[in-house]
This record gives sequence, structure tokens and C-alpha cells, in this order.
Amino acid sequence: MTRVLIVDDSAVVRQIFSAQLARDPELEVVGTAPDPYVARDMIVQRKPDVLTLDIEMPRMDGLTFLKKLMHFHPIPVVVVSSLTPAGGELALEALAAGAVDVMCKPGSAFTVGDMAPLLVEKLKNAAGVNLSRNRQPPPASDPGSELKALTRTTNQILAIGASTGGTVALEHILKAFPPNAPGTVVTQHMPEQFTTYFAARLKELTRLDVREGRDGDSVVPGVALIAPGNKHMLLRRSGARYYVQVRDGPRVNRHRPSVDVMFRSVAQAAGRNAVGVILTGMGGDGAQGLLEMKQAGARTIAQDEQSCVVFGMPKVAIDVGAVDQVLPLGRVAGEVFKLLEQAAV
Repeated sequence: MTRVLIVDDSAVVRQIFSAQLARDPELEVVGTAPDPYVARDMIVQRKPDVLTLDIEMPRMDGLTFLKKLMHFHPIPVVVVSSLTPAGGELALEALAAGAVDVMCKPGSAFTVGDMAPLLVEKLKNAAGVNLSRNRQPPPASDPGSELKALTRTTNQILAIGASTGGTVALEHILKAFPPNAPGTVVTQHMPEQFTTYFAARLKELTRLDVREGRDGDSVVPGVALIAPGNKHMLLRRSGARYYVQVRDGPRVNRHRPSVDVMFRSVAQAAGRNAVGVILTGMGGDGAQGLLEMKQAGARTIAQDEQSCVVFGMPKVAIDVGAVDQVLPLGRVAGEVFKLLEQAAV
């Protein structure tokens, strides 16, 4: 049994979550707390394996509580936030502070019926996460020599897929990129609209023009496009121009956006002119698409188990033969530039 503590100032939300989670025989709700002070005592007394956490609460906000929790008594946390500008930005800060995952409250992007199976899945998966890997940043790459490596790579494409733990991993990778980095497309499993805040955060922290992808946007050096939440993003080519299509469509591997959808489109549009990277995440989304990229001549990299928060997506990709190299997160950026330089010669 996975023991769950629900922390939310709304009595209605606490009641709804308790009722929905109680339906799963592998979950046990050991308590509900209206604020972090009550939650603190319940954590000591009832020893939950994982907790849901609202961000915007009275007395002590969820982000402050999360930081204290990660410092004194680390427990896997799934943030359940309202879809507001403040809620979205705070949710991203929570991920940076050590939260395992984030999702929307009912009545925003999801109805209760839609969100319940997803919440159950996230809680079960989060309970098994190695939190030490989520809190230790890898050594930064030295971008000094990388600038030369990109002088002849304007026709190169970098495609990155990630899920749980990926927001922090992507931040570390893109921080190492110089302003003339290759055109980059990214699919990170994240709720609708949260990707807007995520792209804005990355733009502030890196030297790239990072933004949420829009239908028809060009993929050019110095630009990184993030797949919008609840939409698939595909790479297309017209002559020498790469651009993205943003589309609805069924969920693939239970995800929209799907890494597989993006990787397959990169295989078709860019072929050997691409590098594919699969990062930390639960499940197997991206493995088959990365295999198609490799078969089309692209070079492929997977994050190694030791640096992954969850060694799910990379492991499946490795198992199906889709990966050329398995690397710790701190070496990914440097190897990407090395591969691009070799391809450009």
C-alpha cells in the first residue's frame, strides 16, 4: 500500500481527493491537512509515503513548506495547483525545489473524472522516486569550446524528450547552450498552460530564445520551442526551412504532447541532421520515436540511471536499441555539441 497525505486548504478538494484515491486498492489515504502546520504533525505521526500539496494556502504557502520539508524530512510530493499565472509560476518553482510532479486542480484544466486516474498514477510513481537525484544538480558544462562547434550547424536539429524530473534536467542542459545553439524542439510532459510558464522561465535562465511552440514557428539556431501542454508538436521541413506544426489528436502513450510523436516527426523531417536526447521520466514515451530517429541516421543519447529522477523513459529506449550513448546529465550538452560538430564536417 502507498500511504498518501492530502494537503489542501479547500475542504471540498480534500473530500474529492480522498474519495477518488480510496477507490484504488493500492493507495491508503492516511490523513488530510488544511495547512502545512497540521501536515507537519501528520507527517511525523502517520508517516506517509507521498503527499499531494496545494501551493496557495494561508498561514504558510506550499512552496515555503516544500522547501522546509525537502531540507528536514524529504518526502515525494506531487503539487496540485490551480491554473492561474501565480499558480503556474509557483508550481515551476516547486519542481525546482524538489517536487516530483505537478498537475492541475479539478475545475481548471481537468474535471474530477479526468484527473483522478492521472493523480493515482502520479502518486504511485512518485512514491518510488529517489529524491536525492532530484536535489543534486550535475556539474555544469563548459560552453567555451562549444561555440566553435556550432559555426557550421545551422541545418542541424536537436530534439529532447522528458517527463518526471525533466524540468530541472532541461534547465541544466539549456543553461550550457551558447546563443547560437542548434534549433531545438522539446516535449516535456506538463499540463496545459504550465508549458507557457516553463518556457518563460527557461528564457530567463538561458541564453536562448525559449518559447512555447506555435503552429508554423521556424526552428532556427538560438531558438528552443517547447511543445504546448495538451497539444502535439511535430517538426516539418519545407525546402531548407524547418518549422513546427502544433496539433490536437489522440493521446499517445497516454500523453499529449507525446515525445514519440515529436521524435517520429524529427526522424522524417531531419533524419541524419538531428540529435535526439531522452531524459528522465516515467513510462516508455519516446522510445519508439527515438528508435526511428536512429534508424533514419540521427545520433541518440539517453540520460543514465544514476542521474535520472526516474529511469523509465531512458531505460525503455535503451532496451529497444534506440540509444547510441548513455550519459550522466552533466555530460549531455557537451556530447550534443561534439556530435553536431562531427556531422557538420
